[in-house]
Amino acid sequence: MHVRELQWIDPVAAMRRLAHRPHLTFLDSAARHESRGRCSYLSCEPFSTYVVADGQASCNGAALKGDPWEVLRTLLASYPQEHRPDLPPFQGGAAGFFAYDLNRTLERLPAPENLGQRLPQAILHFYDVVVSFDHRDNRCWIVSTGWPEQDPARRIERARRRADEFAALLANPKSPRIVFPSTAGTWHSNFSREDYIAAVRRVIELILAGDMFQANIAQRFSARLSPLFDPLTFYCQLRSLNPAPFAALLRYGTLTIASSSPERFLRLDGRYVETRPIKGTIARSADPNEDHRRAETLLASEKDRAENTMIVDLLRNDLSRVCTAHSVDVPALCNLESYASVHHLVSIVTGELAEHQDAVTLLRACFPGGSITGAPKVRSMEVIAEIERVAREVYCGAIGFIGFNGHMDTNIAIRTVTIDDDLAVFHAGSGITAMSDPEAEYEETLAKAQRLFAAFHTSGAP
Repeated sequence: MHVRELQWIDPVAAMRRLAHRPHLTFLDSAARHESRGRCSYLSCEPFSTYVVADGQASCNGAALKGDPWEVLRTLLASYPQEHRPDLPPFQGGAAGFFAYDLNRTLERLPAPENLGQRLPQAILHFYDVVVSFDHRDNRCWIVSTGWPEQDPARRIERARRRADEFAALLANPKSPRIVFPSTAGTWHSNFSREDYIAAVRRVIELILAGDMFQANIAQRFSARLSPLFDPLTFYCQLRSLNPAPFAALLRYGTLTIASSSPERFLRLDGRYVETRPIKGTIARSADPNEDHRRAETLLASEKDRAENTMIVDLLRNDLSRVCTAHSVDVPALCNLESYASVHHLVSIVTGELAEHQDAVTLLRACFPGGSITGAPKVRSMEVIAEIERVAREVYCGAIGFIGFNGHMDTNIAIRTVTIDDDLAVFHAGSGITAMSDPEAEYEETLAKAQRLFAAFHTSGAP
């Protein structure tokens, strides 16, 4: 592995200098924080691409037999690498997205009526070079692994050559000045207000009948974009309006995924596992006194605390499948975290990954995240497919990296927009319990969507 420290460059400026290169990935801690927003990562030009479509894995277009999760483990194991603890954790590896609909590779679940944009269930690019940023210390590095070259001497030569290439690209101060040319067209939802309220009532009926404890039900918003629409500038607008610690920009040809997620799904640091479920949301106010009152209201909400606690229990069970006995703990329960447009209740669940388990088995044991399905998980996913009727695709899946060194960090893909050609799609959901007020749950989805609408220079729901 070849490591080269660079003079500090702002990650967004660096991203713009690499934006014209193929298959750009920007894992962006847009909201700085010591533990959950310290590092960002940038890469492009992968040497290999792993895709899952209709439950079938492929690599570089060639179909691969077997379970797609085991296929991924095998591919990652082909590029063993020691971890450098003095550098940010992503030091080369696979990065991209796992769509929510990958759940059908894990459980017998009905397919939704509408398959949406028909995106793959996963796309992961294997990157031999990563530009990493430490926001606390204002330091950045090019980390070049030399993969996929297997010969040790040739691998060292490749690592240095590729580092030179990235250094030259980053040293070029010229990047196109892009002006946001247009707004999105009319937004359409798969629910009317009345239909969403009726859906909430249906979930409450199922809960009261003993069928389940809670379920997350989301609206899907879609709009057409003008031919001049620029996804890169859109992402910069989104991260400015809604800075988030687990943001991301993925640019794969005509497909762009722009995420401003506040929620960590799974982090694996050595054997240490952490997940940070969000349950409980209230819109913020521009008036400081009212904003404080709303935060206190959320902290005192019996409904939101019960919802959060149920998901914590679900995640404790998921982690216990792959963690050592008695290591799963809850160091924080229903803490308040405040973001640009909303307050959230956030808990932290941790564990120690058991011997012979790894990042892929951890992800598989917990996927998709319980905070965006409900409890019990399988039944809630069945209800989601029945009521929402349209594929969630990237929404409520995960975006992030699995390193060749075994480390992993992923988000829950909420506050996430998928732009495919001229179609923009995003979802906003709410967790439903027996104590839910149907109209309040509808308004919660709009509060979550507010900054996404604003980033498109549009004013709100259809």
